[in-house]
Amino acid sequence: MSKAKTALIIGASRGLGLGLVKTLLADGWQVTATVRNPQNADALRALGDVRIEKLDMDDQQAISALSQQLKGDVFDLLFVNAGVKGPEVQTPGGASLADVGQLFFTNAVAPINLAQRFVGQIRPDGGVLAFMSSVLGSVTMPDAPELALYKASKAALNSMTNSFVTQLAEPALTVLSLHPGWVKTDMGGEGADIDVQTSTRGLVDQVNAYAGKGGHHFVNYRGETIPW
Repeated sequence: MSKAKTALIIGASRGLGLGLVKTLLADGWQVTATVRNPQNADALRALGDVRIEKLDMDDQQAISALSQQLKGDVFDLLFVNAGVKGPEVQTPGGASLADVGQLFFTNAVAPINLAQRFVGQIRPDGGVLAFMSSVLGSVTMPDAPELALYKASKAALNSMTNSFVTQLAEPALTVLSLHPGWVKTDMGGEGADIDVQTSTRGLVDQVNAYAGKGGHHFVNYRGETIPW
């Protein structure tokens, strides 16, 4: 009997992160999941055998503490899901320095900072590093101008990921920038196209499909390539 695969899911208290944990558990994975506030992790605990760790991805000391907690663990998947939508008004003239700084730090800088800390714990043969990106991060596909700042933060994440990949000591690592679809979550709204289960089933399928291939790929939950 083969040993269960292991995953570390960053940002799993609700929405897509919670859905990823549920899908991976159903597939027989061993899952470690992080939440900012363990007191708000009842839905995660209800899924069963999940190791829950506290993490605010924006906090360098918290990342260091998690690194100590998980020292020696090896993961077949590190999925950085945490992110924010940003301010309600996303016009350049309507956003404050603090709002924009927080949005870009959380969505583009903090994920790479975390990945740099944990990349050495991704299994060398067949391990996958995945970031929750968005088709809105594609600068070649104009869409949703009302989300201009969010779009820019996801484009920045893609750019930061590209820079990160060029510096990897292990060039064979598979890195995925994944678009989950327009999903019925707190961020996506009830009018979205698909439910969380459909999205996360597709996302996990892409992780499995690309494992061992190496390189950096920008794809959606159906496996379709997205232009940068």
